[in-house]
Amino acid sequence: MNLNDHALPQISTELLLAGYTEARKFTEDLCEPLEIEDYIIQSMPDVSPTRWHLAHTSWFFETFILKPEQPDYQTPNELFSYLFNSYYNAIGDQFPRPKRGLLSRPTVKEVIAYRHHVDAAMKTFISEMEEDVRDRLAALIVLGINHEQQHQELMITDIKHVFSQNPLNPVLAVNAAVAPEPEDCALQWVEFGEQLATIGYPGTGFHFDNEGPPHQVLVRSFEMASRPTTNAEYLNFIEDGGYQRPELWLSDGWAQVCEHEWEAPLYWRRVQDEWREFSTRGLQALNLLEPVTHISYYEADAYATWADSRLPSEQEWELASEMVGLRGQFSEDQLFHPTPCSNGDRGLHQMMGSVWEWTASSYSPYPGFRAPAGAVGEYNGKFMINQNVLRGGSCATPAGHIRKSYRNFFHPHCRWQFSGLRLARDLEE
Repeated sequence: MNLNDHALPQISTELLLAGYTEARKFTEDLCEPLEIEDYIIQSMPDVSPTRWHLAHTSWFFETFILKPEQPDYQTPNELFSYLFNSYYNAIGDQFPRPKRGLLSRPTVKEVIAYRHHVDAAMKTFISEMEEDVRDRLAALIVLGINHEQQHQELMITDIKHVFSQNPLNPVLAVNAAVAPEPEDCALQWVEFGEQLATIGYPGTGFHFDNEGPPHQVLVRSFEMASRPTTNAEYLNFIEDGGYQRPELWLSDGWAQVCEHEWEAPLYWRRVQDEWREFSTRGLQALNLLEPVTHISYYEADAYATWADSRLPSEQEWELASEMVGLRGQFSEDQLFHPTPCSNGDRGLHQMMGSVWEWTASSYSPYPGFRAPAGAVGEYNGKFMINQNVLRGGSCATPAGHIRKSYRNFFHPHCRWQFSGLRLARDLEE
């Protein structure tokens, strides 16, 4: 629920406790394939070490629940408030983000002990809450659980980037289910007439504050691709000189191409004149029928220009998802692998749990948006500048965490997330 709503009285103590326990356990389950050396590496400023994610998600519950509500609670180390604060200025100073990988202490063992210390205190607190306290804090606890899920996805994307720097091509998803061999699925166009649409989360369940309030927008006639752009289609763009043609690129995007010598998506590699892709299963042959992933907004926009199309607005994306329904929600055993196309689908498909889809919309507040009071109000609102919205969720997004109204956002040059695109076109009136 939006923290502006203050309470979730309909959630029972048992459900809160179960949700908390499940989310915290799954975070540690994701670490099972890792060796102790993997936890501390930071491969670029946008990436945080796995150890930091484990600590920061614990810091969140400690800072926003335990310390304010439990006068007798004792933190293992008062400096953790500085080391593991991400960006909450109302809480205090933060250790510089680009330097998180420079710290060898606290050790991974100490961070795990910190997690378990917080877990013991939180489980006791939730179990013993009076009804009025539960009703007052339920929304904040649920926010913390969803915050934990966001960091589960970041843990995957971050360690993938870490592993990609290693010539040994380490494997992360040893036990992940192997997706079925994808079928060739021809791209089709689905038409939507002009209409007045309600955009934003409409219900009373949990949603991040940036998903509301619901509001009406006039959406002009458009058509949307039936599926995301595939590796095969993107390869055609590359072979047609897509990365050598400045006329296809926004000015800032072309500057990125030149400065960083981009020639393909982030994890594509040429090996003996063939394209391969570094994945959570190591270096693999490029699967031409899977959605292209790990591209920036600039690359998505350039591809759309090359394809005589454009990116959809987030309003078009949400309207389309409401009208045709959503398929492809992933379960945990399918984590890490983009869902293939299926000839059995009708209309739009692969809109959830496959790849985050860049939209043409800048990340800005909806009409009537107000950030919640206090430090928790820094969660989303202050980032509403110089970023673009992505929709749909990816194969690394935890099951049950995706909504049609979910607004992810990144700077247009970012490529380390599971980000791809779906084309759109204007329709004649």
